[in-house]
Amino acid sequence: MKNPLAIMTIAASLVPLSFHAVADKATLAGGCFWCMESDFEQLEGVTDVISGFTGGDLKNPTYNGNHDGHYEAVEITYDPSKISYKALLDYYWVNIDPFDDQGQFCDKGSSYLSAIFVANSEERQIAEQTKRAVEKQFPNQKVVTPILASSIFYPIKGDEIYHQDFYKKSPLRYKVYRWNCGRDARLKEVWGDKVTH
Repeated sequence: MKNPLAIMTIAASLVPLSFHAVADKATLAGGCFWCMESDFEQLEGVTDVISGFTGGDLKNPTYNGNHDGHYEAVEITYDPSKISYKALLDYYWVNIDPFDDQGQFCDKGSSYLSAIFVANSEERQIAEQTKRAVEKQFPNQKVVTPILASSIFYPIKGDEIYHQDFYKKSPLRYKVYRWNCGRDARLKEVWGDKVTH
């Protein structure tokens, strides 16, 4: 009798590449990661959004402890056959205030600043292209959102795991926070009918 494992290995190698699961990741900072999770999880082609920290040197940052130097960010897993990296960034821009150099909406401080974290030269080129489009749309305002090289992404975990999918776990508290923070009102003021809410 032939080795069944060998037969399965050969069979798997004959499957066209298009049948294999393909997923890419994008890391974006846009203020409160609760809101970024909520906004991006509704996109078709996005399979997962995780809240965490990135951009700093400190290892294992925590929300209630030390996260100095880090941005609140989300790691977005998406299917590039359903949504492109450029489409993700186009959506990102209309869900942030690109002119705020103090934070985002009611949340101020370095950890709430907006940023696009790129993993390679192709992502950088696309990010710069989308940023130029925003600058062209607003010639009299300075777009302060930087494009930065990606670094280690630290998901929120342990005792702080409640931050993951917060908008689902505590929908009322989330909605009150978002409204009080003025996020949607400011997005409407900046982007008009391009807003996604």
